[in-house]
Amino acid sequence: MSGAPMLTLGWGDWLNLFSHYLSLSLLSIGGAITTAPDMYRYLVDQQHWLSDSQFNASVTIAQAAPGPNVLFIALLGWNIGMNAGGIPTALLGVALTMSGILLPSSTLAYVAAQWGHRNRGLRGVQAFRQGMAPIVVALLIATAWTLASAHDNAARDWRLWLLTVLTALIIWRFRLHLLWLLAVGAVLGWFGLV
Repeated sequence: MSGAPMLTLGWGDWLNLFSHYLSLSLLSIGGAITTAPDMYRYLVDQQHWLSDSQFNASVTIAQAAPGPNVLFIALLGWNIGMNAGGIPTALLGVALTMSGILLPSSTLAYVAAQWGHRNRGLRGVQAFRQGMAPIVVALLIATAWTLASAHDNAARDWRLWLLTVLTALIIWRFRLHLLWLLAVGAVLGWFGLV
């Protein structure tokens, strides 16, 4: 991808990447995509391991591809590894980011689901489930804001903002399948309208 920085990563850097994803895993309520703003801050702004365009392309490609949306984590790890030296380090990047994001949250989800199922009649369990909904929505809005504000000139990109708002309204109101909306966005992009 364009704008790829050339990196030299030591074992300490790889360990920091893994531990960062371990900590993000426990914050990924509503899915890994909800932690994308912090991934951007860490990978692009703080460490400079990825360019802005690499980060956005990784998220976009993974969201457009069939399969789980956590695939963008693998693409981020792949791009870090490719920037650091090629396919062997890209595979290391994928392994570290994916295992880091999946291990803690999967373990916690399994244990919590077992406990929650056994105690589903408790008032506290029911209140917890209802209270999590606004948190997930807020995290998704933060992710959308991070991805939408990646462009430098908001006044120039008014069509992109309009398309974002219209897409959200269509999804909310009509329950149209996302692939149709992705296709419309691709066609509009192809013709240079957004």
